[in-house]
Amino acid sequence: MKKLILLLLWLPALRGHAQPAGGQSAPEAVFADGEYLEYAISYKVSLVNTDVAGVTFRTAQGRRGDRDVYTVDALGKVYPFYRWFFDLNDSYVSTLDAGTLRPLELKAELREGKYRYSSRYEYDWDEGVVRTTFRNHKNPDSSRRQMPLREGSFDALALFFNLRCADLSELERNGSGTMDLVLEDTIRTIRYRLMGRENKNIRGTGKFRTLKFRCQLATSSGESFEDGSEFTIWISDDRNRIPLYIESPIRVGSIRGRLIEWKNLKYPLDSKMN
Repeated sequence: MKKLILLLLWLPALRGHAQPAGGQSAPEAVFADGEYLEYAISYKVSLVNTDVAGVTFRTAQGRRGDRDVYTVDALGKVYPFYRWFFDLNDSYVSTLDAGTLRPLELKAELREGKYRYSSRYEYDWDEGVVRTTFRNHKNPDSSRRQMPLREGSFDALALFFNLRCADLSELERNGSGTMDLVLEDTIRTIRYRLMGRENKNIRGTGKFRTLKFRCQLATSSGESFEDGSEFTIWISDDRNRIPLYIESPIRVGSIRGRLIEWKNLKYPLDSKMN
């Protein structure tokens, strides 16, 4: 369950390479104040396909000190019927500079059964480092890590909202590439390949024109893709560039996520065919 929730946070980054800072102007934000996206998470094995959880994203524009910022709240929850089996309530809050779309801070609180985990990322772009603090309920003492940043190395939520603003033309020319994902104590590589355009039926939502990507996340050592996560994602082929459907295999069956509700998009969802 946690794996697919994280994948939903990571994968909008597969739209291309953005260069939001480092002397270049930021891409125009394709999301708006008040945007809301909701996904249903399902588990499929054999002929059984059951919705077990939901993930929501809410975006707000505001101020932080002397900066204009976007604040993004992401929340993943198991549906009530399944909480007896596995209770999950994960919250992520990201703050992005509205002018550059660079992340300033990410806070995460994970509550999964009796397990508790909290983390915080603080970005220092002047020094070119990210400082992370993380701890769980078994070890109340915080662990700390400082890692060097490369331009475009962002956490999951920052990738989600930053790179959906990227210019697609470069990706269409190259067909594949890599990007960096900042985690608590490491930076891992995602490798992706554009499979082409596809008309995709999404259960309960409709038929869409999409861009289809196949992706791999490197192992924790960052040296190999052989035992890392694999996943496929379908993205709306319109100016919003939002994830519509995602699928990732597990040892038995697969986990999937699909868009079920959206509000206050900046642009019409022109990719929807019916």
